[in-house]
Amino acid sequence: MKWFLILWACPVIFLTGWYGLSYYDMNFGIFMLTRQVHDLVFAVYGQALGLPPETIPPLVARAIAFDSLIVFAIIAYRKRREIRAWYNRRFPMAQSAESAGASFAKDANLSSAP
Repeated sequence: MKWFLILWACPVIFLTGWYGLSYYDMNFGIFMLTRQVHDLVFAVYGQALGLPPETIPPLVARAIAFDSLIVFAIIAYRKRREIRAWYNRRFPMAQSAESAGASFAKDANLSSAP
C-alpha cells in the first residue's frame, strides 16, 4: 500500500509543482520552469489532442481529482475495519443506537410471523 501511494503521489506532486512554478514563471534559472516552456508544452498537447491549449489544465485537474478519489476509496476500503473501530470509539452512542434499531427490527419480524 505504501508503494501504491508513492507511485500515485510522486507524479501528482511533480506535475502540480512544475505547473505552479512555470505558470508564475518562478524558474530559479532552470529553463524547464519558464513560462515559455509552460506555454510551449500546452501548445504541443493542444495540437496533439486537437483542443485549445487553455482548456487542458482544467481537464488535467479534474483527472487528478478523480484519480485521487479512486485512490482514497481504495485506501478506505482496505482500512474499513480500522475506520469502523475508530468510528465506534469516537461515537459510542451511534453504535448502541444501531444495535437497538437492529434488535427492534428483529423483534418486529418475530412478532409479525404467523
